[in-house]
Amino acid sequence: MINLTDSALNAVRNAISTANKPVDGLRIMVEAGGCAGYKYMLGLVDEVDPDDTVIERDGVRVFVDNKSHEYLAGTTIDFVIALEGSGFTFENPNAKNSCSCGKSFG
Repeated sequence: MINLTDSALNAVRNAISTANKPVDGLRIMVEAGGCAGYKYMLGLVDEVDPDDTVIERDGVRVFVDNKSHEYLAGTTIDFVIALEGSGFTFENPNAKNSCSCGKSFG
């Protein structure tokens, strides 16, 4: 299961409400790349893919493809506001290492 904190849920709700087109939810993916081997990818999407796992919490839908789901199981996603910049953070129990920016893991 993937968990979103209240702060992350509010950030996603805000992004959906200000989108220029209808949005069905947030897609979270893992792709090869980044400085540690894999990188997190997030984006608003207007439809679910047939092979997606759909997670819904408080009216926010999150879509995760089956390949990414194995890398993200147990991950907690937060949204933080800091002097260095705001953004999503990932606490991933499957990551053996991560880069200093927190957007990449191995």
